[in-house]
Amino acid sequence: MGKIAFVFSGQGAQHPGMAQDLIERYDRVADLFAAADRIRPGTTEQCLRGTQEELKQTENTQPCLYLADLAAAIALEEEGIVPQALAGFSLGEIAALAFGGAFSLEEGFSIVCRRGQLMGEANRQADTGMVAVVKMENAAVETLAQQFDRVYPVNYNCPGQLVVSGAKDSLEAFSVAVRQAGGRAVPLAVSGAFHSPYMNDAAEAFGTFLQQKNLRMPEIPVYSNCTAQPYTEDIASLLTRQMNHPVQWENTIRRLAKEGFDIFIETGVGTTLKKLIQKTLPDALIYAVETAEEAAAIGQEVLSHV
Repeated sequence: MGKIAFVFSGQGAQHPGMAQDLIERYDRVADLFAAADRIRPGTTEQCLRGTQEELKQTENTQPCLYLADLAAAIALEEEGIVPQALAGFSLGEIAALAFGGAFSLEEGFSIVCRRGQLMGEANRQADTGMVAVVKMENAAVETLAQQFDRVYPVNYNCPGQLVVSGAKDSLEAFSVAVRQAGGRAVPLAVSGAFHSPYMNDAAEAFGTFLQQKNLRMPEIPVYSNCTAQPYTEDIASLLTRQMNHPVQWENTIRRLAKEGFDIFIETGVGTTLKKLIQKTLPDALIYAVETAEEAAAIGQEVLSHV
């Protein structure tokens, strides 16, 4: 055992107080938040004391979670944990690329701010949402989704869980059909239909924005949501494509396992990715780090396995 992958959280588990003890404990984390405030004034205050409703808005969620993701990764690094691969779920992929060296942490923050802004604007163009379907095979969910207008399978999370995006009225009818088919449909705490055609205009604008950035191949391999493979081609095109195409998370985790990774640490907020990986790789060592206490304790435990 001993190959470590950091996996960076996506949206959904955000809450007030994110990263507060990490800011207090680690100077590098405090410096990161200070730099973010210079780019987007008030971000630290929003992370620590914003309301749940405020943090649910994607323009706010994405910058705050980006910082929380990186704060936990920096804390682990300060505790002596060095990953050999990185992956991030949706917006977490930008944190993974920044941590891996594709661009500076500050540049990544400006990128994620623009991404959140564009996706927020797209959300206001239509009444949309996302629903996680569980207890059904992917093929059955895909077939059922085809029977509804404006419903799209988008996040292939783990065995028995596929998230769909779409118009809220269509999702309501779709959710009834899911229950009738023996599955469960769980609404997600997000404000739009991410990774679907509803993001087409946002993706096009984001691609134009990224062309102005100096992006480079990361020093640590980063696995793409779109391909479930390490980045080997233009970063801008894959990040653009990610916005309006499905997230291949289960395939990403299986690919990492095939390449010998057996220790996974979720960095950021909540335990969503930890739970998804447990369902995909029940024999792997899987952790989640959100606080300074967890970083120190898990850091010591992981070091005992490498």
